[in-house]
Amino acid sequence: MDRFDAMRLFVRVAESGSFSAIARQSNLARSVVTRQVAALEALLGAKLLARTTRRLTLTAAGAAYLEKCRVILNLVEAAETDLAEDRQVPRGPIRLSVPLSFGIRHLSPLLLEFAALYPEVALDTEYSDQRSNLFEAGLDLTIRITRRLEPGDVARRISAGHMMVVAAPDYLARHGEPRHPAELIHHECLGYTAAANGQKWDFLIDGQAQNFPVRGRLQANNGDVLLAAAVSGFGIAYEPSFICAAALAAGQVRQILADFPIPELGIYAVLPGNRLVPHRVRVLVDFLAARLERHPPWAAAAPTS
Repeated sequence: MDRFDAMRLFVRVAESGSFSAIARQSNLARSVVTRQVAALEALLGAKLLARTTRRLTLTAAGAAYLEKCRVILNLVEAAETDLAEDRQVPRGPIRLSVPLSFGIRHLSPLLLEFAALYPEVALDTEYSDQRSNLFEAGLDLTIRITRRLEPGDVARRISAGHMMVVAAPDYLARHGEPRHPAELIHHECLGYTAAANGQKWDFLIDGQAQNFPVRGRLQANNGDVLLAAAVSGFGIAYEPSFICAAALAAGQVRQILADFPIPELGIYAVLPGNRLVPHRVRVLVDFLAARLERHPPWAAAAPTS
């Protein structure tokens, strides 16, 4: 392993705070990673990381060296990227994280299409609704669906979706249809446990965002599970259009409270903020944006009324 490889390992360990995590991501033994960083410290004649049983912290020398390493490695990456762009052949690995339901329904076909178009790119995709730290997880890219990005996020908006309130005709026949979001508290509402604001649903009332409490005995951290419960008549669901559009078109559920708009969801490609974006990653983001922004696959299935 040469010095640049050792520097890359040091940067990844410093950003993640874990030898073990980087060893797993690199398919290396933990001892190999620790030896490489120790060898780098010996070569420099300075301690870069302070190790305790609980955590790793940068020394003053380590913090200064980390910033210089980032500059050097970005320059190396830029030089390699320029050559790759000259050849116009994206190549190399891309590690990305995508939301579970959205990823399976709408991104998986696109990623397979991308893989067929660019056979020299290797895709390693994690399907999860957990918000990933790009540095700690060693990711090049994550797809995030949100109304608000976090401060400091480096992101490109690649599409948009919106939430809808839906219920099965059978449920509405048995329990009646709410005419205002405030009436939801009297209904069985299917709760998404990963929601940031708990069991409250957001609507725009006279142009102002308001949230309304809901209750119900069925909850889950996955929208497809909640849609299945709604189709089966267990209650009312607050679902993204990209999950419920096909069920709406098939008549399995019906949109309700359509007179009360819901704030739009942005779909973003979020990138590491302190690294040069490799050519292959930019090509993937451009590809996804081109496919999703102009012709979202869920829009075609949604009813027009």
